[in-house]
Amino acid sequence: MLRIFFSSILLALSLSAQAQNPRVEMRTNLGVITLELQPENAPETVKNFLQYVKDGFYNGTIFHRVIADFMVQGGGFTPDMQQKKTRDPIKHEGGNGLKNQVGTIAMARTAEPHTATSQFFINVVDNQMLDFRGPGPQEVGYTVFGKVVTGLDVVNKIRNVQTTSKGGHQNVPVQTVLIERVTLLEAAAAKPAAKSDTKGK
Repeated sequence: MLRIFFSSILLALSLSAQAQNPRVEMRTNLGVITLELQPENAPETVKNFLQYVKDGFYNGTIFHRVIADFMVQGGGFTPDMQQKKTRDPIKHEGGNGLKNQVGTIAMARTAEPHTATSQFFINVVDNQMLDFRGPGPQEVGYTVFGKVVTGLDVVNKIRNVQTTSKGGHQNVPVQTVLIERVTLLEAAAAKPAAKSDTKGK
Protein backbone atom coordinates (compact mmCIF):
# COMPACT_ATOMS: atom_id res chain seq x y z
CA MET A 1 0.00 0.00 0.00
CA LEU A 2 2.83 2.38 0.88
CA ARG A 3 4.49 1.76 -2.49
CA ILE A 4 1.20 2.48 -4.29
CA PHE A 5 0.78 5.67 -2.23
CA PHE A 6 4.23 7.03 -3.16
CA SER A 7 3.76 5.99 -6.79
CA SER A 8 0.52 7.99 -6.85
CA ILE A 9 2.30 11.02 -5.41
CA LEU A 10 5.09 10.79 -7.99
CA LEU A 11 2.56 10.47 -10.81
CA ALA A 12 0.63 13.47 -9.52
CA LEU A 13 3.81 15.55 -9.30
CA SER A 14 4.77 14.52 -12.82
CA LEU A 15 1.37 15.46 -14.23
CA SER A 16 1.47 18.74 -12.33
CA ALA A 17 4.88 19.59 -13.77
CA GLN A 18 3.65 18.79 -17.29
CA ALA A 19 0.57 20.94 -16.78
CA GLN A 20 2.76 23.90 -15.87
CA ASN A 21 5.04 23.63 -18.90
CA PRO A 22 4.54 26.69 -21.11
CA ARG A 23 2.60 26.17 -24.31
CA VAL A 24 2.61 28.33 -27.41
CA GLU A 25 0.21 28.48 -30.32
CA MET A 26 1.79 28.81 -33.76
CA ARG A 27 -0.85 29.94 -36.24
CA THR A 28 0.17 29.32 -39.86
CA ASN A 29 -1.63 29.69 -43.19
CA LEU A 30 -1.89 25.87 -43.24
CA GLY A 31 -3.32 25.49 -39.74
CA VAL A 32 -2.49 25.76 -36.06
CA ILE A 33 0.34 24.01 -34.20
CA THR A 34 0.46 23.90 -30.41
CA LEU A 35 3.86 23.36 -28.80
CA GLU A 36 4.67 22.38 -25.23
CA LEU A 37 8.07 23.65 -24.14
CA GLN A 38 10.26 21.87 -21.59
CA PRO A 39 12.22 24.38 -19.47
CA GLU A 40 13.43 21.75 -17.01
CA ASN A 41 15.52 20.20 -19.79
CA ALA A 42 16.47 23.32 -21.73
CA PRO A 43 15.99 26.41 -19.54
CA GLU A 44 18.04 28.91 -21.55
CA THR A 45 16.67 27.70 -24.87
CA VAL A 46 13.05 27.95 -23.70
CA LYS A 47 13.69 31.39 -22.20
CA ASN A 48 15.21 32.54 -25.49
CA PHE A 49 12.36 31.14 -27.60
CA LEU A 50 9.68 32.65 -25.36
CA GLN A 51 11.35 36.06 -25.51
CA TYR A 52 11.15 35.98 -29.31
CA VAL A 53 7.48 34.95 -28.96
CA LYS A 54 6.72 37.80 -26.53
CA ASP A 55 8.51 40.27 -28.80
CA GLY A 56 6.34 39.23 -31.73
CA PHE A 57 9.48 38.32 -33.66
CA TYR A 58 8.02 35.23 -35.31
CA ASN A 59 4.87 36.93 -36.55
CA GLY A 60 5.09 37.21 -40.33
CA THR A 61 8.08 34.90 -40.70
CA ILE A 62 8.05 31.72 -42.78
CA PHE A 63 9.02 28.08 -42.88
CA HIS A 64 11.89 28.65 -45.29
CA ARG A 65 13.44 25.17 -45.39
CA VAL A 66 11.35 22.04 -45.85
CA ILE A 67 12.77 18.54 -46.37
CA ALA A 68 9.97 15.95 -46.40
CA ASP A 69 11.98 13.06 -44.91
CA PHE A 70 13.89 15.20 -42.40
CA MET A 71 12.44 18.36 -40.85
CA VAL A 72 10.70 21.71 -41.41
CA GLN A 73 12.63 24.85 -40.42
CA GLY A 74 11.47 28.40 -39.79
CA GLY A 75 11.66 31.45 -37.59
CA GLY A 76 14.26 33.62 -39.29
CA PHE A 77 13.13 34.85 -42.72
CA THR A 78 10.40 37.10 -44.09
CA PRO A 79 8.33 35.99 -47.13
CA ASP A 80 10.74 37.82 -49.46
CA MET A 81 13.63 35.77 -48.02
CA GLN A 82 15.10 38.62 -46.00
CA GLN A 83 16.77 37.37 -42.83
CA LYS A 84 15.62 39.15 -39.69
CA LYS A 85 18.06 40.63 -37.20
CA THR A 86 18.26 38.55 -34.02
CA ARG A 87 19.54 38.82 -30.49
CA ASP A 88 22.89 37.29 -29.54
CA PRO A 89 23.35 33.50 -29.85
CA ILE A 90 22.60 31.32 -26.85
CA LYS A 91 24.42 28.53 -25.04
CA HIS A 92 23.94 25.08 -26.56
CA GLU A 93 21.89 22.75 -24.33
CA GLY A 94 22.22 19.43 -26.14
CA GLY A 95 22.57 16.30 -24.03
CA ASN A 96 19.56 17.29 -21.93
CA GLY A 97 17.85 13.91 -22.28
CA LEU A 98 15.46 14.97 -25.04
CA LYS A 99 15.76 13.26 -28.42
CA ASN A 100 15.15 14.51 -31.96
CA GLN A 101 12.07 12.36 -32.43
CA VAL A 102 8.99 12.90 -34.59
CA GLY A 103 7.12 16.02 -33.49
CA THR A 104 9.86 17.51 -31.33
CA ILE A 105 11.08 21.08 -31.81
CA ALA A 106 14.79 21.89 -31.71
CA MET A 107 17.04 24.88 -32.34
CA ALA A 108 18.75 25.37 -35.68
CA ARG A 109 22.35 26.57 -35.65
CA THR A 110 25.53 26.72 -37.70
CA ALA A 111 28.36 24.15 -37.47
CA GLU A 112 29.43 25.76 -34.17
CA PRO A 113 27.47 24.56 -31.11
CA HIS A 114 26.72 27.91 -29.44
CA THR A 115 25.23 29.74 -32.43
CA ALA A 116 21.47 29.24 -32.14
CA THR A 117 19.40 32.44 -32.23
CA SER A 118 15.77 32.46 -33.42
CA GLN A 119 15.52 29.68 -36.00
CA PHE A 120 14.00 26.35 -35.02
CA PHE A 121 12.97 23.13 -36.72
CA ILE A 122 10.33 20.49 -36.13
CA ASN A 123 11.44 16.90 -36.69
CA VAL A 124 9.13 15.00 -39.05
CA VAL A 125 11.01 11.69 -38.62
CA ASP A 126 13.21 10.28 -35.85
CA ASN A 127 16.55 12.00 -36.46
CA GLN A 128 18.94 10.09 -34.22
CA MET A 129 21.95 11.59 -36.01
CA LEU A 130 20.96 14.97 -34.54
CA ASP A 131 21.07 13.70 -30.94
CA PHE A 132 23.86 14.37 -28.44
CA ARG A 133 26.61 11.76 -28.72
CA GLY A 134 29.49 13.42 -26.85
CA PRO A 135 31.20 16.73 -25.99
CA GLY A 136 33.02 17.16 -29.31
CA PRO A 137 31.83 19.90 -31.73
CA GLN A 138 30.60 17.26 -34.19
CA GLU A 139 28.91 15.20 -31.46
CA VAL A 140 26.87 17.67 -29.41
CA GLY A 141 23.80 17.41 -31.60
CA TYR A 142 20.91 19.85 -31.70
CA THR A 143 19.01 21.12 -28.68
CA VAL A 144 15.47 19.76 -28.37
CA PHE A 145 13.33 22.00 -26.16
CA GLY A 146 9.72 20.97 -26.71
CA LYS A 147 7.20 18.97 -28.70
CA VAL A 148 4.06 19.31 -30.79
CA VAL A 149 0.99 18.47 -28.69
CA THR A 150 -1.63 19.32 -31.32
CA GLY A 151 -1.30 20.09 -35.01
CA LEU A 152 1.05 17.33 -36.15
CA ASP A 153 -1.25 17.04 -39.16
CA VAL A 154 -0.37 20.66 -39.96
CA VAL A 155 3.33 19.85 -39.68
CA ASN A 156 2.77 17.02 -42.15
CA LYS A 157 1.03 19.42 -44.53
CA ILE A 158 4.12 21.62 -44.37
CA ARG A 159 6.53 18.73 -44.93
CA ASN A 160 4.70 17.75 -48.11
CA VAL A 161 4.68 21.13 -49.87
CA GLN A 162 6.54 21.53 -53.15
CA THR A 163 9.94 23.20 -52.79
CA THR A 164 12.41 25.04 -54.98
CA SER A 165 15.59 27.15 -54.79
CA LYS A 166 15.06 30.81 -54.01
CA GLY A 167 17.31 33.69 -52.97
CA GLY A 168 20.34 31.45 -52.78
CA HIS A 169 18.54 28.95 -50.54
CA GLN A 170 17.46 25.40 -51.31
CA ASN A 171 14.33 23.54 -50.18
CA VAL A 172 12.23 26.71 -50.03
CA PRO A 173 8.45 26.16 -50.35
CA VAL A 174 7.08 27.24 -53.73
CA GLN A 175 3.97 28.58 -52.03
CA THR A 176 4.79 30.60 -48.90
CA VAL A 177 4.21 28.77 -45.61
CA LEU A 178 3.56 31.76 -43.39
CA ILE A 179 3.80 31.86 -39.60
CA GLU A 180 1.03 34.36 -39.06
CA ARG A 181 1.31 34.64 -35.31
CA VAL A 182 2.93 32.87 -32.35
CA THR A 183 1.45 33.46 -28.91
CA LEU A 184 2.05 32.17 -25.39
CA LEU A 185 -1.00 30.33 -24.07
CA GLU A 186 -2.16 30.98 -20.54
CA ALA A 187 -1.36 27.99 -18.35
CA ALA A 188 -4.47 26.20 -17.20
CA ALA A 189 -2.88 25.79 -13.78
CA ALA A 190 -2.69 29.57 -13.39
CA LYS A 191 -6.42 30.09 -13.95
CA PRO A 192 -8.39 30.45 -10.69
CA ALA A 193 -11.05 27.87 -10.08
CA ALA A 194 -14.59 29.11 -10.63
CA LYS A 195 -16.44 29.78 -7.40
CA SER A 196 -19.96 28.48 -7.10
CA ASP A 197 -22.47 30.89 -5.59
CA THR A 198 -24.44 28.94 -3.00
CA LYS A 199 -26.04 31.93 -1.26
CA GLY A 200 -29.76 31.69 -0.95
CA LYS A 201 -29.85 28.08 -2.04
